[in-house]
Amino acid sequence: MEKIKKVKSIKKRQKSSIEEYRKSEEEKTEREKKIEKFKENAEIKGARFIADIQRLLKKKNAELPLFDLTIGQWLEKWAAETPDKEAVVYSDRDLRFTYSQLNQRVNRLAKGFIEIGVTRGSHVGIWATNVPDWLTIMYACTKIGAICITVNTNYQQSELEYLCKDSDMQTLCLIDRDRDTDYIDMVYKMLPELRTCPRGALKSEKYPCMKNVVFIGQEKYRGMYNTQELFLLGDNTGNKKLDELRAQTNCHDVVNMQYTSGTTGFPKGVMLTHYNIANNGFLTGEHMKFTAEDKLCCCVPLFHCFGIVLATMNVITHGCTQVMVERFDPLVVLASIHKERCTAVYGVPTMFIAELNHPMFKMFNLKSLRTGIMAGSLCPIELMKEVEDKMYMRVTSVYGLTEASPGMTHTRIEQSFIERCTTVGYEFEHTDVKVINPETGEFCKLGEQGELCNKGYNNMKGYYNNPEATAETIDKNGYLHSGDLGIQDEHGNYKITGRIKDMIIRGGENIYPREIEEFLYHMEGIKDVQVAGIPSKKYGEAVGAFVILQPNADVSQADVKDFCKNKIARFKIPKYVLFVKEFPLTGSGKIQKFKLKDVGLQMLKEQGIEVE
Repeated sequence: MEKIKKVKSIKKRQKSSIEEYRKSEEEKTEREKKIEKFKENAEIKGARFIADIQRLLKKKNAELPLFDLTIGQWLEKWAAETPDKEAVVYSDRDLRFTYSQLNQRVNRLAKGFIEIGVTRGSHVGIWATNVPDWLTIMYACTKIGAICITVNTNYQQSELEYLCKDSDMQTLCLIDRDRDTDYIDMVYKMLPELRTCPRGALKSEKYPCMKNVVFIGQEKYRGMYNTQELFLLGDNTGNKKLDELRAQTNCHDVVNMQYTSGTTGFPKGVMLTHYNIANNGFLTGEHMKFTAEDKLCCCVPLFHCFGIVLATMNVITHGCTQVMVERFDPLVVLASIHKERCTAVYGVPTMFIAELNHPMFKMFNLKSLRTGIMAGSLCPIELMKEVEDKMYMRVTSVYGLTEASPGMTHTRIEQSFIERCTTVGYEFEHTDVKVINPETGEFCKLGEQGELCNKGYNNMKGYYNNPEATAETIDKNGYLHSGDLGIQDEHGNYKITGRIKDMIIRGGENIYPREIEEFLYHMEGIKDVQVAGIPSKKYGEAVGAFVILQPNADVSQADVKDFCKNKIARFKIPKYVLFVKEFPLTGSGKIQKFKLKDVGLQMLKEQGIEVE
């Protein structure tokens, strides 16, 4: 009996062991299936699958929020929470505005604007260097619901007239001049009616939308208001109208229009919302670990996304201090950093070179610096290393375009030096950056070159009054096409390898060749012309004009440059004028513009001209 019990017990244990073994084998099989499925997915999706995992692990700040505040509400937030903190400083003038003072000044100007007819949806242009009331005007527009149109300070007569007409500008705010360009004279040429009509009663047949011109300062000009008068108007006006307009303003309203050549055609007005640019600025700051204790030295122009978004929107969303430089001067920049103990500074490569090479560089203590952005054109590794060594800052770089508000990718402050100087980092949070094959439309594998495209909160609302161009730039799947070629590496970082489009980037300025070509066609003696970028040590690219002359035409390089002088912006005037008999063509007779760069370099070498 005892033996029978033992046998039954053994059989029971054996049965249990068999069941456990079978269960174990089933679990093992299930694990193996999952592993095989993982491998299969990795194979199907290529190395991008692995890169996505690596990037997710790397994104410690993946949960950073997006805010629904308008820019005016951001200003009011800090005016209430940190009223005595310095918001804007002009160190060379010892001019300082706390958040409370700036908010009050903005409200005064906003009410003055309302009194002269500026309201929700009005288009207000700012044509000025980084003068103190540039930011006041911009913030006033954000509270009213008006759209601030930034005007390039290098513009000449035809460019100003084109922008004012195309944008349906209602009010133009301007300074008197910049360098040798007389803004007042140009505006009187554009609007001769100003000399005879009372202020606020402007009627222009050519510019029917234009109702006001405002001089930024205290001087008086016929037919124009000045900002001092608008402040006084605001002081004598109640808050009711302003409060009503503020209540109507939404974070998804267009707040800023910037004119860019984009990827095709003449300059177009890029419509950007509060949501676009405030959040892009916030995330930019987060990538550099900004806090309310930071002080950013801003010496880049406010009319550009670099100044108005990456700098100003970063500052206003972190409640820190913006140390302004009115017009780039390396000595003023160095002195401002030294005096104000700035923690960050921005610039294009040429600006950093000018600062490092200034004879007084060693006199200034820059040890307060910790970070900043170098962008706008190709950033040499040697320069970035010198900046990090001598200016004590970890340099980051942002890649993008105006249509993306502008940041698409950004190297993070915690990334290695090699990553920060050889790549443009990985995508902004809440965006989907893809490398897309421009011929097939399919996503590229890691290391495979394609066009960098972006989808997310930062995509522009569109081009003003130009749905066709908008549809050409943003595809049916919502991806904004940059026109730039690049790859994604195994760590998830992006590298720019070239451009599909012909646009030239000279020291951060976007230049569209067609615009210059059509201008030069008006010059007597020119039969045909093509404009292309030629590599430049100083600016990244320089403008090169390849000219075919009419038979027996007597035209020199100096003649071409003189023809351009004071008619188009200085940065658009060809640095090199090269006379050719023909252009490189495809078998079907199309001009191979990408080959002109090499043609130009060879011609310059033969002429003994060193590329600068």
